[in-house]
Parts: sequence; C-alpha cells; structure tokens
Amino acid sequence: MKTEIKTAIIFGIMIVSGVTGLSLVFSSLETSQTPITTEIEKQSSIYTLDKSSFKIAPDLVGIAHYINTTPEELSEEIKGKVVLYDFWTYSCINCIRTIPYITAWNEKYADEGLLIIGVHSPEFEFEKDLNNVKMAVDKNGIRYPVVMDNEIKTWKAFENRYWPRKYIADSEGYIRYDHIGEGEYEQTEKVIQELLEERATKLGLNVAAAEPLVAIKEFEHTSLRTPELYFGYKFTPGRNQLGNAEGFIPGNDVEYVIPEELQLHNYYLGGTWKNLEGSMELVSEEGIIKLQYFAKEVNIVAANEAKLSIFIDGKPITSNYAGSDVVSGEIHIVEAGLYNIIKSDEASIHTLEIIVSNPGFEIYTLTFG
Repeated sequence: MKTEIKTAIIFGIMIVSGVTGLSLVFSSLETSQTPITTEIEKQSSIYTLDKSSFKIAPDLVGIAHYINTTPEELSEEIKGKVVLYDFWTYSCINCIRTIPYITAWNEKYADEGLLIIGVHSPEFEFEKDLNNVKMAVDKNGIRYPVVMDNEIKTWKAFENRYWPRKYIADSEGYIRYDHIGEGEYEQTEKVIQELLEERATKLGLNVAAAEPLVAIKEFEHTSLRTPELYFGYKFTPGRNQLGNAEGFIPGNDVEYVIPEELQLHNYYLGGTWKNLEGSMELVSEEGIIKLQYFAKEVNIVAANEAKLSIFIDGKPITSNYAGSDVVSGEIHIVEAGLYNIIKSDEASIHTLEIIVSNPGFEIYTLTFG
C-alpha cells in the first residue's frame, strides 16, 4: 500500500510539472510573438490608411535659382522622402524666428529620411537677388536646399498666402500637415517623427526610438502689438497707416510734414519722399520717420546704404532698448534686408524717431514683436 501511494504521488508530481512546463512554453511563445504582431498591425494600418482626403504636394515650378543643390540632385533626393516645404523670405522676421528650429530638424532627421526644402518666395523686389538670398542662407546657417521662387509660381501651386508656412508631405508625396506662421514647433516635430516612423516601417527599416524634441526658447509675442506697417502704396489698401495729411501720391515726390499730435500704430514722415509701389525712397538730404508703437521689439526692412540715428521718447536710444543692429545709437544700412532697432523685456508704448541722412535710402516695412 505504501508503495502504491508513493507511485501515485510521483505520478502526480510528473503531471503538475508537465502542465507547468507547457504553460511556460505557451507563455514564451506569446511573448516572442507580440512584437511581430505589433509590427504587422503597424504595417496594416499604414497600407490601409485612406489618403483620398490628402492632396499630393505640387511640383516645384518656376524656380529661378537653386542654392545648396541642383535641379537634378533635388529631383532625385525628393523621391521617397518625408519632405518639409518651408515657404519663407529672408527679410520677414516671422520667418527668421522659425529658422533655428528648421535647421535643427535638418541636422537631427536628415539621415532618417527627412528632406527640408526652403521655398524662398519674395515679398519685395530686392529679395529676388541671388546674392542677397545666398548671404541670408549663409548668415542663418541653412544647409538644406533652398529654391528661389521669384515669380511666386510654386507659392501659387501650393495655394499659399502666408509667410512663413510649412507643409509636410509623407514619403508618398501626400501633404499630411500644414502650419501657418510661427509656433507649434513641438506639434510639427512630432508629425515629422510619426511620418519618418511610418516611412521606416513601410520600407522594413529599423524604427528608431522616439527622440527628445528640439528645445529652443520660443519668442513670446506681445498681444495687441502694433501691426506691421507698410510704406509701399501697393500694400496699403485696407491697411493704410501713413498718418501724414499729404497721404500717398503714387509715383510722385511728396514733401511731408510731421504733425504735433501722433496717433498710436500710425507712422509719420518728415522730408521729401518718393512714393514707390513697395517702399518710400528718401529724396531730400535728410528725412524723418516717427511713430508711436506698442511692442517690445521693432524691426525695419530697408535698402540702400544709409545711416539711421535712433531716438526713443525724444532721447538717443539707450542700451536697455537698443536692438541687435544698433551701434552707439545708430544703424548702418549696408545691404537690403531686416535690421533690429528695438529689443526690450517688456512691451510698452514709446515714441520712436528715426533720422535718415542719406538720399536714396528706401524703407519697406516696420515690424513688431
């Protein structure tokens, strides 16, 4: 009897051990199959994604010049890539503020299948000059391809109306993301990561782990700041902020007199200025630009060599207000482009006066932040 009991116990232990072993085997199989199932699901979701609601990115058309690339190189490079199209122009302060993020993304993701194309669509005539754009590309450390869309044909093909604007197309050419203006950098980078992961999965490549997002301090705009002020008469319909009683007389030299009282967000001219489509050109030996603004940053877009003496609230500008292009209270215009006049920590109302000493100087816009 004792022998039978022992035999039964041994047999029972064998059964329990077998069941446990089989359980471990099945558990191991399930664990090993999980990544495979996830990968299949990923690929399935990619191949079944309905893209009928997405537009195909248009071809680059009417390109005058290619920087950092050639037409042939770009045509080959674009195939099968996730492409970020950045519409910009080099004298636009809003565009300039986005460039550090874009150059960082280029450095970070180019080897993973991201292609960035800077579509330089000019707002003003001087922005069509190849040398001007090349200098801006070098100054801003841009290493990705830049195409000069001088006749705004690619701009129109994308049905664009804004600077800056970013479109991101997936590896099949479908536009999957569109953002106007500054901001939303984290969201934009997450889209880049998602589309690169989608591309890698589709191609059967190893998918890199999610990387930390680019950390750059974003410029904080002042709410209700002075709007951009245009000096060319073709830009003024619906936004004429020339405060002088003389107003615009297209194509003519006009002698302007600054009134005693200034209205906030308007600009005033002193001296004789030629009214041009995109700018005002100083004709007299000396000219004055005066305005009351509300902002913490003021920039000027100007051309032709000139010396600008800067005054704030009736006094020579001091270091706590001087912008990055102000040296000893003056700005020297040496090439057509954007110059920073005012940079302060807090937004407030001030009277800005710019005294210009060189005939031929042209001013296009004043922008605020």
